[in-house]
Amino acid sequence: MLQSQLFTRTRKEAPKDEVSRSAELLIRGGYIYKEMAGVYTYLPLGLRVLNKIIGIIREEMDAIGGQEILMTSLQESSKWEKTDRWDDKKVDIWFKTTLTNGATLGLANTHEEAITAMMAAYVQSYQDLPQYVYQFQTKFRNELRAKSGIMRTREFIMKDLYSFTKTTEELDQFYEKAITAYKKIFQRIGLGDKTYVTFASGGIFSKYSHEFQTICNAGEDTIYIDEEKKVAVNLEVCQPEVLEDLKLKKEELVAKKAIEVGNIFKLGTRFSEPLGLTYTDESGAKYPVVMGSYGIGPGRVLGTVAEVLSDNKGLIWPKSIAPFTVHLISLQGKSESVLQKTKIVYEELQKKGVEVLWDDRSVSAGEKFADSDLLGLPYRVVVSEKTLAENKVELKERTGGEVKLILEKDLYELLA
Repeated sequence: MLQSQLFTRTRKEAPKDEVSRSAELLIRGGYIYKEMAGVYTYLPLGLRVLNKIIGIIREEMDAIGGQEILMTSLQESSKWEKTDRWDDKKVDIWFKTTLTNGATLGLANTHEEAITAMMAAYVQSYQDLPQYVYQFQTKFRNELRAKSGIMRTREFIMKDLYSFTKTTEELDQFYEKAITAYKKIFQRIGLGDKTYVTFASGGIFSKYSHEFQTICNAGEDTIYIDEEKKVAVNLEVCQPEVLEDLKLKKEELVAKKAIEVGNIFKLGTRFSEPLGLTYTDESGAKYPVVMGSYGIGPGRVLGTVAEVLSDNKGLIWPKSIAPFTVHLISLQGKSESVLQKTKIVYEELQKKGVEVLWDDRSVSAGEKFADSDLLGLPYRVVVSEKTLAENKVELKERTGGEVKLILEKDLYELLA
């Protein structure tokens, strides 16, 4: 990609109506565009990051047996009435619309009802189970306090996987697989060292649910961490009996602010019973299917990375999700030879499968370097008259370190 061809532009000033650091940096860098409070467009650079996060999540969901589908956002009332979640007094985040024939539809804020009703058409026998079905779908929630940029929005993409099993024992087994898969996801994305499996309330279905909380001073949640065991407890359940059950000692826990980047729940038969999702066993007896729910918001993950892996100069993307691996900068001035050499480096890196953003704009070196720090790509490679004179290129990692002059062939070996 040539940077001159991007229709987006970097901004020197932070938006005045944004309070979160991640939103400021993402808007200034041209990753997202604010449509209105709680609603954002992903621009070319931001969409590349989002798609890479989705790709990692998809790979790990497939690895534990997930089958991907894409459901509708429009929801009819009847299914939700059966679970007592249609009434605005019971669920106060609905967006609803009225059709010309007078019928009212909802824009899905989650998909338990819809997927449970759908699976009833495909699950009848014990031989049809277990099943693990997931999607990446847009959700709509009428948040009263949409804030923190893309970390709390009214329209967002959610990965929601639902497990359908015969027994609670089967659910427990898959649930543990899901915990392991989530750990892998956050490790691959670059948040592994800062993200804790956090015990939270399981409601009426199980003793605990589990959140995945990333340490961040800007987080809305408070968790208590056992840093040695690498587990945490949410503030809402940090009670003596819970700590005793988990074999944790209050004096060994550290309270920290965190951002919830994922959660998993054991649903039991909460949705299968009212919506008629049952199976018959070997003897012909009928039982409700046992369910679990497993969510991650890719956009919230993106915002969290921007919040915690950045510095006073800009974003710092992990290699696994960066929009491009290399920010190639040509400081040609009036030198045609610098331009030609940059083109050679650009094409050679592409041949080796390296994703490159070439800053070919006619702006000052200072502006190019400032924008490079703001955009936060893993490597900055500079071609100039100085590097040409030494038959080398300049290399610097965004995570820090010295500027190095290296041979072209060494550059290709390092990045390929």
